[in-house]
Amino acid sequence: MQGRCLCGSVTFEVDLPVLSTVNCHCESCRRQCSAPMTTYVGVEDGQWRWTGARPRLFRSSPGVERSFCETCGSPMSFRSQTMSGVMHFYAAAMADPEAFPPALHVAHEEKLCWLNSDDGLPKRTGPEYL
Repeated sequence: MQGRCLCGSVTFEVDLPVLSTVNCHCESCRRQCSAPMTTYVGVEDGQWRWTGARPRLFRSSPGVERSFCETCGSPMSFRSQTMSGVMHFYAAAMADPEAFPPALHVAHEEKLCWLNSDDGLPKRTGPEYL
């Protein structure tokens, strides 16, 4: 499966299957994506690769790196030391995001009060899901 940023400079490939797809409600993910929540796809190291320009890295908090395209600003991924060995790509960056339905809500305690998450998926506190 392939993915890219808005302008197409940063591209990547993911070997299936992925670990999981998760809706995250934490403030950091919301702010990086300027969205009420975001959906990411967890991929083990060794099952993904950058195929175009490398994204820029931003260390948003201790142990967390977020990447984005330096040309168009599209958020691409995040990595957390607490979930080492896993890269999290934003589902919206995938060529076929519909192939990755979410299975879980994480950091649900940070959910915006007006966002309806009554979709029957399990809800967990905190960002970890593995």
